[in-house]
Amino acid sequence: MPGILLGDVLPNFEADTTIGKIHFHEFLGNSWGILFSHPRDFTPVCTTELARAAKLSDEFKKRDVKMIALSIDSVEDHRKWSEDIMAFNQEKTCSPLPYPIIADDKRELAVLLGMLDPDERDKDGMPLTARCVFIVGPDKRLKLSVLYPATTGRNFDEILRVIDSLQLTATKKVATPVDWKPGQEVMVIPSLSEEEAKKLFPAGFTTKDVPSGKKYIRYTKL
Repeated sequence: MPGILLGDVLPNFEADTTIGKIHFHEFLGNSWGILFSHPRDFTPVCTTELARAAKLSDEFKKRDVKMIALSIDSVEDHRKWSEDIMAFNQEKTCSPLPYPIIADDKRELAVLLGMLDPDERDKDGMPLTARCVFIVGPDKRLKLSVLYPATTGRNFDEILRVIDSLQLTATKKVATPVDWKPGQEVMVIPSLSEEEAKKLFPAGFTTKDVPSGKKYIRYTKL
């Protein structure tokens, strides 16, 4: 099955959405992007996810991340479903969903991007779209991919944390350790020599002693 690997440029696909026809690259412009797919409209877990994403839309906007969802149903169904999603958030039904939903009723995009879940099928035996998360950089390359089964809802707080890490490490020669959150110490990447690290991090860094004696676990504050 075709799919997208980390570092690949996502195709500049054309799609019908709840805001009209788009070309993906033009939609993103120079921003980061998140594309998250859903098994189908009017399903319980998907509704909770899209509602949570809507509540966090200002957080994505602060990070210059454009949001776009995908589901295998029609634009008309998406628009009706959007009312349920906003009502779930206890928003007035006239409040628009703050991001578009792609209509992929022929599953063409789901096949192209490797989003189909072979174990989850509809009443006609057709495979449903899995819960994919694609984070795309301004260069249109895939920076992160997470694939959940249809039965497991995503954690959008974790998605925001990952975006913070991706955006930080895209411009600094650092990595983020386990359970890292913004404001905490980061790690100096192993490819930097001690001399290079001292120049790049004049405030200094600390090295954790380990039995091997190797000096590869180095922490610094930004």
